[in-house]
Amino acid sequence: MTLRVERDGASGVAVVTLDREHRHNAVDLETAAELSQVWRDFRFAEDVRAVVLTGAGTAAFCTGIDRAVDVPQPGSPYSADDPLLSIGPKSGDLWKPVIAAVNGMACGGAFYLLGEAEFIISSTSATYFDPHTSYGMVSAYEAVYMAQRMPFGEAARMSLMGTAERLSAQRAYDIGLVSELTGPGDLLPAALRAARTLAGFPTEAVQGTVRALWAAKQAALQQALAQAPALIALGNLAPERQADLFAGRRRAPEPRVR
Repeated sequence: MTLRVERDGASGVAVVTLDREHRHNAVDLETAAELSQVWRDFRFAEDVRAVVLTGAGTAAFCTGIDRAVDVPQPGSPYSADDPLLSIGPKSGDLWKPVIAAVNGMACGGAFYLLGEAEFIISSTSATYFDPHTSYGMVSAYEAVYMAQRMPFGEAARMSLMGTAERLSAQRAYDIGLVSELTGPGDLLPAALRAARTLAGFPTEAVQGTVRALWAAKQAALQQALAQAPALIALGNLAPERQADLFAGRRRAPEPRVR
């Protein structure tokens, strides 16, 4: 198992922890399948009325897809297999509120998760960045999700600047990506406090409100996401060239944190 799922039936809160600390909580195929399944299961769990999503350890919340994973692709520019498409709660048709508790790095494919959370509580030690362009890859799904949650100029800068810059937790809070900042030791208690409040309200009203909030943005989101596969097929470098750029990341200058 690559997830830890802890339920507190008394409060109605479940904590889902990405449990691959040795890989900076990167998502492999097993993790992707487990995430997809847990959101589907929570739809039927009457003892789960709100969820906290976090990552093990303090170094990273999630660093996207594990680059050690080999995902076979169909030999056609018109179709692609992306194992991250089903890892978010909304893709699993879960409309119970999910609060993301971010510690350490959140980058790349982490935005599939953050993009489908209701709101984000962040440790002051967290940083946010999108490495795609540095490695010859199109940031498509990630950029779309972040453009829905951040001012356009901030989303554009983060998506385009790759590994050269990281968004500090304070800056993420200032621009509205993050709703609350805490010290590293206070992160989970703060997220649990909010989740317990939501779980204490009538669940039909909470889920209806979640659904209404997403209805306000979902049409534009789905239209934008529909363009992503073609943009990736057109703009990505060949996998071996991506691997060369990724292997050279250790020689790159230290990123600027703003």
